[in-house]
Amino acid sequence: MSARLAVDTAPATTLHITPHDGNATGWDEFVAQAEGSTFCHCAAWREVLRDSLGAESYDLVARDGGGAIRGVLPLARVRSLLFGDYLVSLPFLNAGGPLGDATARDRLIRHATALARRLGVDLLELRCREAPTSGAVQVVPRKLTVLLALPPSAAELWERFPAKLRSQIRRPQKEGLEARFGLEERHAFYQVFARHMRDLGTPVLPREFFERVAQRLRDLVVFGAVYRGAEPVAAGCGFLWRGEMEITWASALRAHQRLAPNMQLYWAFLEQAIARGARVFDFGRCTPGGGTHYFKRQWGGADVPLPWAQWSPRDGHATPSPARPVYRAAAAVWRRLPLFLTKRLGPPLARRLP
Repeated sequence: MSARLAVDTAPATTLHITPHDGNATGWDEFVAQAEGSTFCHCAAWREVLRDSLGAESYDLVARDGGGAIRGVLPLARVRSLLFGDYLVSLPFLNAGGPLGDATARDRLIRHATALARRLGVDLLELRCREAPTSGAVQVVPRKLTVLLALPPSAAELWERFPAKLRSQIRRPQKEGLEARFGLEERHAFYQVFARHMRDLGTPVLPREFFERVAQRLRDLVVFGAVYRGAEPVAAGCGFLWRGEMEITWASALRAHQRLAPNMQLYWAFLEQAIARGARVFDFGRCTPGGGTHYFKRQWGGADVPLPWAQWSPRDGHATPSPARPVYRAAAAVWRRLPLFLTKRLGPPLARRLP
């Protein structure tokens, strides 16, 4: 639901901060030309998050005295008695945060903290790509991504790779594994993704979430899967935006680990990125020093810290972390559950995790 807030008319500027009026066209026109925008800022996420997860939207818009949009900040509230109450830009995604000039961004952040205080949430989290200068929030560098500059052709990228990496990519190819892409691959993606999340001990997002993504972001989303015969053994979901492709979700089945299908998956996504004109490949967020981080680094990219910013009425509050003992214990139990049960029980839990 939309927030009903008093208009912010602080005298320092002529900017007015108001709830988004639902005009997706005006929002998207601003996002398309705004510096630092990502696919996560597109208005379609408002509907995706609402319709598939029940998330409450509190999107904010900064307008000048003439009514022109000068800045936007997508926000969604995710809350539960079990995990807490969060206002996030944006939940389940790797990016978000305010767009606009420095003044607009600062005003949007300050308005968001005031909103978070009025709503009584445990935490406001802005998943920024550029560290905010506003003193209203604190940057918490818990995550990073790996970015790889792409050459004009896949052949040139292949030549860049060391011999060991090329050998790892050839292994699944020699075993006859095949990569396929298209919106129809979302079904194979979810089949692999659901099992992979169970094996990690993590509740899976509902299938409806990805169906909504395919409907509302069909021109941006890229689904791909690697098959062994008729069976999908690795799969990914990524997005193409302004010359950059991000692989947001990627999974591989442990039962086929010896075939290294994840190597073919990432190579196939890199080929797709180049073929579609991308100049940068974003390997998606990870925890510094973890196994996923090292896997992504081997492709030759550079670490880029993610300067996510937070505000909380209580010092030290953070989003749920799998490192906490209570969550580690729950994950151990979850991994032992039958797949059909985790696919039924997982979505109601996952939609409450930011």
